[in-house]
Amino acid sequence: MNTIDCDDTAVLDVERLLAQASAQAGGLADFGPGNYREALEVLAGSLAREAGLSPQGEQMLQGKLQAQLVNRLVIQDYCRRHPEILQERVEDPLVIVGLPRTGTTLLQRMLATDARFCSAAWWETRYPAPLPGEGEGDASRRIALAREEVAQMIRFIPDILAIHPLDAMAADEEFMLMEHSFLCAMDSYANVPSYTAWLARQDRTEVYAYLKTMLQFLQWQKRQRGEAPAQRWVLKTPQHLHTLDILFKVFPGAQVVLTHRDPAQTIPSMASMAHTLWKLYADAPDAVTVGRQWSEQMRRGTEHAMAVRDSLPAARFLDVRFGDTVSDPFGVARAVYRFAGMPLTEAARAGMWAWMESNPRNQRAAHAYTPERFGLSQAQLERDFAGYRARHILNCN
Repeated sequence: MNTIDCDDTAVLDVERLLAQASAQAGGLADFGPGNYREALEVLAGSLAREAGLSPQGEQMLQGKLQAQLVNRLVIQDYCRRHPEILQERVEDPLVIVGLPRTGTTLLQRMLATDARFCSAAWWETRYPAPLPGEGEGDASRRIALAREEVAQMIRFIPDILAIHPLDAMAADEEFMLMEHSFLCAMDSYANVPSYTAWLARQDRTEVYAYLKTMLQFLQWQKRQRGEAPAQRWVLKTPQHLHTLDILFKVFPGAQVVLTHRDPAQTIPSMASMAHTLWKLYADAPDAVTVGRQWSEQMRRGTEHAMAVRDSLPAARFLDVRFGDTVSDPFGVARAVYRFAGMPLTEAARAGMWAWMESNPRNQRAAHAYTPERFGLSQAQLERDFAGYRARHILNCN
């Protein structure tokens, strides 16, 4: 594999990243299964040629990728020394899937208050493996680091709270876990069109196989910390729209809650969030490039999800409209529990109510953006998402 076109001090050199990760992990050398090396090479080349990274952005991405490689080394070592980890049962998650900005976070965090559901907090998705000198039963250092990192992000980009209610201790999506395969949507962070095109041609089964391993490892760690065992995981990330078929293959007992909202409202908001993240890593990311890339990605994702849904039994899916989640969250919760075959207990209801009282939506700052800034328009979005809108927006009672 050719090296990327950059000088000897480039921070995104793959061989250097691998060597530094091994050294940081105390000499561990087994990164686990998968096509991670080729993925990193393609990603590194795309970042070097296309992303326009700032010096700070290069350093931040180096730290991010190296930390993920260290996690792979540590997780593989734990699985070798504790084979019972891979016996943890995670086959039947309840998975919330929808376009960004469709109420997925609200719904996941409501459900996560029920102790019968297992979820990963943001700190667990950011730091899934024990740090050097930290036992599997003690996560205090990782939690402290995650809290500080979230605080820094809020200080650096205060608008982020209007886009996503970032909280180190709250349930969050498994996207950062999936990133450890290096076969994930890195255009969340930077302009990497050649990597994105390469990714579209790859079989991403290994992403979900590795996600399963990471969920097993997180579940095993929860046991070591003395947390009460839960019945099933509650997951969520919009990225599953692109790979629902693989999700069901790796998690055969999965049930999917599909959340719906007019793309004309969600896509510009998602573009604004992605542009905010791009600004962490690049000096002057182009807003129109962000908008058009993410609009096209989500168009393909919704079309794939509709096709997969048509090929599977209807009982595997539950539709939830964003307006109902906001106006009648308990009504939506009752529907989700019926779908999951679980009783909605008074204890669960009380936990959800307490969480909602502590996290009122009307106290969040307004998220200000215009579609035109991202090269989008109402007419274009209605045209591009015509099939999805006809099925899930216009024809809903």
